[in-house]
Amino acid sequence: MADSSVRSRRAEEMSAGLPSPEGQEEKPEDVEISSIEHLEDIKLDETHRRLKNRHIQLIGIGGTLGTAIVIQIGSGLTRGGPASLFLAFTIWCTFVLAINSCLTEMVTWMPISSPFVRFADSFVDPALGFCAGINFFVFEAALVPYEIVAFNLVLQFWTDKIPVEAVFVFVLVCYILLNFFAVQWYGESEFWLAIGKVVLAVGLIFFTFIVMLGGNPLNDRFGFRYWDSSVIEGAPFAEYIKTGSLGKFLGFLACLIQASFTIAGPDYVSMTAGEASLPRTTLPRAFKSVFFRLSTFFVLGSLCVGIVVPYNDADLLNALSTSKPGAGSSPYVIAMQHLKIGVLPHIVNALIATSIFSAGNSYVYCASRTLYGLALEGKMPRFFASCTKRGVPYYCVALTLAIALLCFLEVSNDSAVVLQWFVNLVTASQLLNFAIISYTYLRFHEALRVQGISRSSLPHRSNWQPFCAYYALTGTLIMAFVGGYTVFLPGNWDVPTFLFSYMMIGLVPFLFLFWKVFKRTKWQNLRDVTFFATERARIDRYEEDYIEHVPTGRFARGVEYLFS
Repeated sequence: MADSSVRSRRAEEMSAGLPSPEGQEEKPEDVEISSIEHLEDIKLDETHRRLKNRHIQLIGIGGTLGTAIVIQIGSGLTRGGPASLFLAFTIWCTFVLAINSCLTEMVTWMPISSPFVRFADSFVDPALGFCAGINFFVFEAALVPYEIVAFNLVLQFWTDKIPVEAVFVFVLVCYILLNFFAVQWYGESEFWLAIGKVVLAVGLIFFTFIVMLGGNPLNDRFGFRYWDSSVIEGAPFAEYIKTGSLGKFLGFLACLIQASFTIAGPDYVSMTAGEASLPRTTLPRAFKSVFFRLSTFFVLGSLCVGIVVPYNDADLLNALSTSKPGAGSSPYVIAMQHLKIGVLPHIVNALIATSIFSAGNSYVYCASRTLYGLALEGKMPRFFASCTKRGVPYYCVALTLAIALLCFLEVSNDSAVVLQWFVNLVTASQLLNFAIISYTYLRFHEALRVQGISRSSLPHRSNWQPFCAYYALTGTLIMAFVGGYTVFLPGNWDVPTFLFSYMMIGLVPFLFLFWKVFKRTKWQNLRDVTFFATERARIDRYEEDYIEHVPTGRFARGVEYLFS
C-alpha cells in the first residue's frame, strides 16, 4: 500500500491538471485550488513569502561563511601546504557549481518549502524523501550547537571570565527571538549579519594583497615566499602521514576533505524557496550570484592563507594543537602578529563572532524548514506543519532549538573535543545530501524527457546537464566514504571517530529501508510525476497578483537597488 501522504498529494496535483499526452500542461488559471482542500490528508503550506532577493543572497552566504574559512582552514594548510589547499578548494568549487546547476533548474520551476527533500519524494521514492529529510535535518540541527560552542571560544579570545552557561543562554535567547517572529525579521537580521561576513572575507583578501607587497610595519615585501621550496622546505606541496609522492597526495586529500565540509551554498538558497518573494525572478539570480561570491571567497581565501603564513609555522602549529580560542588559531591573525600589526586581530575576532552567530541563525532556519517540509509530506507528526499567523512553523523551530541544547556538553567536556564531534557527524551528512540532490535531478531530467516536456519551457534551464548531475553524484559519494579514512590507518583506530565519521552513511540507508518497508512505498513511475502542479499553480497566481512594495527611505531604496 502506497504512502497515504503521497496518494493525497497526487490527488491534489491531479486535480490541478496533469500534463497532456502531448506534453502540454493546463494553464494555471484553469486550476481550482479550493476543489482539493477537502482532502483530509492535505496540509497546505502556511509559510509567507516575505524574503526578498537581497535576503536570499545573504542567507546563502550567511550559512556558509563561518569559522571554517578563517580559522579551521589553517589545519588544511598545515597538512597539505599552500598549493594543495588552493587546488583542493578550487576543484571542490566545481562540484558545488554542478550541484547549484541541478537545484537552480528544479527549484525555480517548483519553489516550494523544503524543496530538495520533497523532490526526492516525488521523483524517486517517498522513502528517499524521508531519509533525505532526516539526514539534512540532523546536519543542520547539529551545526547549531557547533556554532554556539564556537561563539563561546571566540569570546575567550578577549576574556575567559564570562560563564559558559551565560553565553549559551544569551545566544539561544537571541535565536528564539529572531526565529519565532515573522520570517522577514529573520531575513532582515541575517542580511545585516551576513554583511559582516562579506566585510571580513573581502577585508582579509585585501589585507593579504597589501601586506604581501610590503604594506606592513616591517616593510617586508614577501610575495609568494612561502610557496618557494628553497625558502620553506617541502613547499608548496606538503607531505602528510607518508613521505614522497604518496605523502603529498595524502596532503592534497586532507585539503579536499576539508573543502568538502567547508564549501556549500546552493542548499541554503533552495531552503528559502517556499518563502521567497517572486521566486521565479529572485531565485535564479540568487543561485547564480551566491555561487560566484562563495567561489570568490573560498578560492581566493584558500590562496591568501598560503600567502600570509608558511604551512609549517611553529605558532600556527602550536595554536592548532592547543586550540587557542577565537581568532588566536587563525592563520591571518598569526600573520598579523608576525608583522607587528596590533589592532586588526581584535577587529577580525569581532567579525568572526558576528559570522558565527549568523551561521547558527541560518542553521536554525534551515533545520526548522526541513522538518516543516517533512511534516507537509506526512513524514512527521502533523502538528509540526502548524504555523503562527505570521507563517512561522513554531514547533519545528522549538525542536531545533531544543537540540541546540547539546552545546551544554562543553560544560563537562573540552570544547575542541565537542566541536570535533559535530564536525565529524555533519561532514558525511552534507555529502550525502549533495549526492541525493544530484540523483534526484537525474530522475527529474528523465521525467521531463519521458513526458515530452521541453526544458526550454522551464523558467530557468541550467547548462551541462545531465553531466553536472553525474559529476556531482560521483564526487560526493566518493568523498563521503573517503572522509574518515585516517581512522583505518595503523595506530589511528578510534571508535568515537569512526562512529561520528560513518554513522550517517550507515543511518541513511537504514532510514530508507525502514520507511520503504514500514510504509510499503513504491519507486515513482516517471510517467506519473506531476511536478507539484497544484503548488506551481498557486505560485503562478501569487506572482500574477503580486504588488511590489517600494521602500520609502532613500537608504532602503539604495539597498534594494544594489541587490536587485
